[in-house]
Amino acid sequence: MASSIFQTHQISVKPMKRSPLNPPKKPHFFTIKALSSDSSSSPSPPPQVSKPRRTEENIRDEARRHKTTHTHHFSAKYVPFNADPSSTESYSLDEIVYRSQSGGLLDVQHDIAALKNYDGKYWRELFDSRVGKTNWPYGSGVWSKKEWVLPEIDSDDIISAFEGNSNLFWAERYGKQFLGMNDLWVKHCGISHTGSFKDLGMTVLVSQVNRLRKMNRPVVGVGCASTGDTSAALSAYCASAGIPSIVFLPANRISIAQLVQPIANGAFVLSIDTDFDGCMQLIREVTAELPIYLANSLNSLRLEGQKTAAIEILQQFDWEVPDWVIVPGGNLGNIYAFYKGFQMCKELGLVDRIPRLVCAQAANANPLYLHYKSGWADFKPVKANTTFASAIQIGDPVSIDRAVYALKNSNGIVEEATEEELMDAMAQADSTGMFICPHTGVALSALIKLRNSGVIAPTDRTVVVSTAHGLKFTQSKTDYHSKEIKDMACRFANPPVQVKADFGSVMDVLKKYLLSKAH
Repeated sequence: MASSIFQTHQISVKPMKRSPLNPPKKPHFFTIKALSSDSSSSPSPPPQVSKPRRTEENIRDEARRHKTTHTHHFSAKYVPFNADPSSTESYSLDEIVYRSQSGGLLDVQHDIAALKNYDGKYWRELFDSRVGKTNWPYGSGVWSKKEWVLPEIDSDDIISAFEGNSNLFWAERYGKQFLGMNDLWVKHCGISHTGSFKDLGMTVLVSQVNRLRKMNRPVVGVGCASTGDTSAALSAYCASAGIPSIVFLPANRISIAQLVQPIANGAFVLSIDTDFDGCMQLIREVTAELPIYLANSLNSLRLEGQKTAAIEILQQFDWEVPDWVIVPGGNLGNIYAFYKGFQMCKELGLVDRIPRLVCAQAANANPLYLHYKSGWADFKPVKANTTFASAIQIGDPVSIDRAVYALKNSNGIVEEATEEELMDAMAQADSTGMFICPHTGVALSALIKLRNSGVIAPTDRTVVVSTAHGLKFTQSKTDYHSKEIKDMACRFANPPVQVKADFGSVMDVLKKYLLSKAH
């Protein structure tokens, strides 16, 4: 229930270290570099042709008419995740398969040798040339990296809302005031079509499903278990494609703002009396029996879209590598996706190193943190307790192996945040002009701890990944600022002041406030 002070109606349904005196260079995003063809070590990029649009054409029609192809054929396939080099097991991306023969995770493996026929300079210039344009499908932050994502899909099969290209925000005041940092950035992945980073992966998955249906593969609809954001992304992209979407939600455990999105987008929503892990088990059983395509992050196609956020960060820093990237972790696909994006850029010569990764978990759902603290001894799932960071309230993460691999290979760290820590961090960030989700509060709490312990230095360029829009979590913010959260001090609450409707009372209150700010 909202407090009486909030009269709202609820819906009922290593490089360069910078001196603190010198502010960091602003990232470019909408500066488009001219493509050059003077690289001696790689073929020249496809020409950027001036294309007058015919009046009867839409941008898909135009893309069809001006289709350009690389001289090299790029491809990708499913392979068992982190398989022995001698393994020959692989699957076409056009097969409907979620696990390897041994029951393990799959990974999308690209033909790196073919991609290496073009050097790092070529890829940097090609990706930069597509930013801010409306050419189909490259106006999307995901599909502007199409050759690294789903190289073989026809652009006509892609379902995109031009997701990605999200704001990289210089957290100037927050960094300076609370952390003594001058080079802190927040990657607002929640500034996306449905308000979360899940759009990046869902455009890839639903596009591939669209391709499969055109190939007459047995796919009647797409289904997912969700704590909110996955279902919003799935339902939106399926609605755009005209494909039925089925959503399993844990009853009474997600915010109204999250529940209303799949409903509005026409999904078939099942509210189930269990937690996320229970919904996940059910959807896996159902998709094994019915022609419903599984859209959870068990599906490695999603990670191909999510990895583009890492490439985008490098692009926004003009291909300079940050020192640290901090990612909230629940089902743990995203931390691996970021690793994969950074690692591809290093392997293909766009950058010479990767950042150190930090995975931040809520203390109430912290199986990865406990695994890390045990020195990566045997992993034990936990029973996730309720957390305001509801999207990461997961005790048995599907992508545990992927996350451990990413952290080990990036000299990574795992941190945790209590409920009070994450809510206080969220309130402090909001007080400096941000409006973040509780999951970003978890990541900021991890940053605070690593700054306080000296692991992250004041001049380290650090990026905190914000995974969802704050407007999806207004109830938790309302409860915090109303001081209505049990056993929490809500130290940074800022409730409205009740004042009588007369000039003298208003003047008294304002004078008192202005005096308090005068020091």
